[in-house]
Amino acid sequence: MMNCLNHIGMSVKDLNRSVAFYRDLLSMEVLIAPQPFSGKIYETIMAISGVAGKVAVLKKGSVEIELFQFSTPCPSGGSEPRRVCEHGISHFCIEVSNIESEYRRLKDAGVVFHCAPQNFQDAALATYGRDPDGNIFELLEMLQKPSL
Repeated sequence: MMNCLNHIGMSVKDLNRSVAFYRDLLSMEVLIAPQPFSGKIYETIMAISGVAGKVAVLKKGSVEIELFQFSTPCPSGGSEPRRVCEHGISHFCIEVSNIESEYRRLKDAGVVFHCAPQNFQDAALATYGRDPDGNIFELLEMLQKPSL
């Protein structure tokens, strides 16, 4: 039986920079400070021989974000910025209570957004922003409770 979404894992270029972004700008709590990882268990679960790097875990509400900085093998990178329509995880969403205030605060801190918050039929306001590695997060303010 599936219980709940536990965490989201992301590969990042600079772990300390990403931890600072999620901790300082998105108000996430650091559960596991950056620490090295390597060994057979990681090689097995990731299906990468000789995999090594650093990992950190942050939390907001009931969802955790696991950030990996790989030293071995060296990531090949990808096209920057990755378009939302590309296969794979397109974004994760953070619900906020005052999107205009959060949008301005993050924009003033240098966060890049696709657009200002958009109104979805007076049910919600939303916008997409990017972390330092181009990963997309959504800010969402619910204006009405969804009907069942």
